[in-house]
Amino acid sequence: MTTDLDTLLTRLYVKIDDEIGEARCLGRPPLLSDSELVCLAVAQALLGYHSESRWLRYANKHLSGMFPYLPQRAGYNKRLRSALGLVKRLIRELVMDSDFWFDNHWITDSTPVPCGMSRPTVQRSNLAGWAGYGYCASHSRFFWGLRLYLVCTPTGMPIMWPLANPKIGEREVLAAMLEVDADLVAVREGIVLISDKGFASKPFEKALAEQGIELLRPSRKREKQRYGEPMLKKVRQLIESVNDTLKGQLDLEQHGGRSFDGGAIRVAQRILAMAAAIWHNNSTGAPITRSLTAYDH
Repeated sequence: MTTDLDTLLTRLYVKIDDEIGEARCLGRPPLLSDSELVCLAVAQALLGYHSESRWLRYANKHLSGMFPYLPQRAGYNKRLRSALGLVKRLIRELVMDSDFWFDNHWITDSTPVPCGMSRPTVQRSNLAGWAGYGYCASHSRFFWGLRLYLVCTPTGMPIMWPLANPKIGEREVLAAMLEVDADLVAVREGIVLISDKGFASKPFEKALAEQGIELLRPSRKREKQRYGEPMLKKVRQLIESVNDTLKGQLDLEQHGGRSFDGGAIRVAQRILAMAAAIWHNNSTGAPITRSLTAYDH
């Protein structure tokens, strides 16, 4: 089995058909199936096309052998927004089908997802009410948009992820994530969750301990050195590199979403592309499981 885009898309297409299938209502089936739609979206993210119009022109010229029928931009956009539930489900299916599903060492962090750069955009955007103003300490900048919270394994395979208003506290969002996926947490023993100082709170750590989760984080000022802190610096670089993959290679900040559904599916599209690459690299024995080099050209 080779590590290239064609092989990845073929395996992904078979995976969707085998695990999820085509649950359609009565009537004439669409010319572009759900499996083909998701594979097309993954290819778009891996090849770095922000514009759907440019992407469809490229796909018509270079990918017609894999996708005999391609819709117009409006049809593609509509189908993609309606496929959010399928994309989220497929991300979980890929994680479960990898060697990383039962990894009990998790890393968590949040990263800004800007959705507008001007005051008129903020006033007119359909994302108003969900998006908001926030501050990114690592880049010393304010932004208007959302925050992506990611709980992943050290290899970068996403376990849980939501989008939230940046004004909501990090501990509050993480607690809600763990509550939604309580069944997933319950079947694991000895979960070690590695985070930064933003998740520091004795009541929060106590609540995590009651769920069987040990929180490892750097000590805050005027706090004595915590257990395992000397080795956290190298581990913390892992989540930063995962964020860099999403932003630097999959162009997370150039998602172009202008509505609730549009913003959510475009972020999910990039997380699915990263998960699919890790899943395929893991299956083929690639030395670097999060490498996208074989798929971005």
